[in-house]
Amino acid sequence: MSASKALLFSAACGLAVANIYYAQPLLDALASEFGVAPAAVGLVVTVTQICYALGLLLIVPLGDLLNRRRLIVVQMLLSAGALLIVGTAPSAPVLLAGLAAVGLLAVVTQVLVAYASTLASSDERGRVVGVVQSGIVIGILLARTFAGTLTDLAGWRSVYLTSALLMFVTGAALYRILPDVPHTKTELSYPRLLRSVFALFIEERLLRIRAVLAFLIFTVFSTLWTALVLPLSAPQLSLSHTAVGAFGLAGAAGALAAARAGRLADRGLGQRTTGLALVLLLASWGFIGFTPHSLAAAVIGVILLDLAVQAVHVTNQSLIFTVRPEARSRLTAGYMIFYSLGSATGAITSTSLYAIGGWNGVCLFGAAVSGLALLFWALTRGRGPE
Repeated sequence: MSASKALLFSAACGLAVANIYYAQPLLDALASEFGVAPAAVGLVVTVTQICYALGLLLIVPLGDLLNRRRLIVVQMLLSAGALLIVGTAPSAPVLLAGLAAVGLLAVVTQVLVAYASTLASSDERGRVVGVVQSGIVIGILLARTFAGTLTDLAGWRSVYLTSALLMFVTGAALYRILPDVPHTKTELSYPRLLRSVFALFIEERLLRIRAVLAFLIFTVFSTLWTALVLPLSAPQLSLSHTAVGAFGLAGAAGALAAARAGRLADRGLGQRTTGLALVLLLASWGFIGFTPHSLAAAVIGVILLDLAVQAVHVTNQSLIFTVRPEARSRLTAGYMIFYSLGSATGAITSTSLYAIGGWNGVCLFGAAVSGLALLFWALTRGRGPE
């Protein structure tokens, strides 16, 4: 795959996945407008992530059954409609319904990842997955910068209305640019296709191990990024939405630094990369804990955390794509369900813990889950084909 085509996949994925993360730096604004209690506002992110998990199960496996180019374009255009609903929502129930649809359709990113891995040759698959995943993580993180800046300029609704336009334009562009490459389609019916996702977990130990790691690291990731707006916007710091969103730039720097993780996996260094990244993940909380007192420490912690999460995530996907080439969409779906469940768990747990124990409670939880991920890796390393 050419570098330009890999970058196209990366950019499309980044724009699409950003939709489910715009709300994180806007939680205080949404709570104020719709009368939601601060302790419960994390539900906005949780609903989106749960529906994302449903989309992973119900939509992504269709990439092994249907024409992927058409599937991608239809999802992009439907996403534009869902974003319009969110941007014009008159009440909290309509807002949540719109965000649920946004989450369900945002799984187009994973259809794109599986498609990119199919187009790539075996000796460059890790590199391509790394480039595309970098676009996803950068999209997740810069979503905060984009959302914070637009909210300060024109209100939170402008974020979703602008994104609706971007998704429509991107969908139209992908229809013209994406290669319509024929692939071997599975002979399974749709119900059997869905059941086969669960069968893969039974049959492939590597998928089980890497899915558990995905759940743990994205619980940590969502714990930080959902709750971070709360201490930053509290009276002690009182940062604007633009300033809060700018922390996404620090996270993006960490994600870019981890782009080579896929190449290391191609060279057979997946286990070492995972172990080192998980050590950095645990260490990052030592800096993040000082966020209310030192923005510099917060920036260092954010860079380390996002570097670690991205490195493990890219390594995970590079490894599982080697298992069953004919089932890459289903492997992606199964793996990413755990990603989404972890994100939902971190979102609702972090805001609840912040209401009870403040920022220290959030950091203790994040560090505990990071330590659990490192322990799990240590207990499972050296077993199997990794």
